[in-house]
Amino acid sequence: MSTISIKFHHTFKKDLAHLYNRVNQEIYGVGVKKQRIETFDDRVIIFAQHKRVQALKMLSKNFQLLTISVDSALIAEFKSLFKVQIEETLHLKVKTILKDYDPLSEEACTIIYFEE
Repeated sequence: MSTISIKFHHTFKKDLAHLYNRVNQEIYGVGVKKQRIETFDDRVIIFAQHKRVQALKMLSKNFQLLTISVDSALIAEFKSLFKVQIEETLHLKVKTILKDYDPLSEEACTIIYFEE
């Protein structure tokens, strides 16, 4: 079964949402508030609203450069772990994962490119 046909299964989106939330809990200690998943051929976009880690929220007031660096490092760890989880759990080969997060709105966007 190809990546494209798998992505349109309802269970695929549900499983992917579960993995996203689980990895988020593992790294940040808290799950996401809400998420929406859209599929496009060999790509998936996840829109998520997060809850900012309180310690980072406090540090960002006086140590903005530090929290930007920490956010970047945590995003890199998230992408690495999320990729492994997708490949091991859903048995799909991931080409790359792109992610951005805005700490002010607590919104994130994650794009997953699958191998064709």
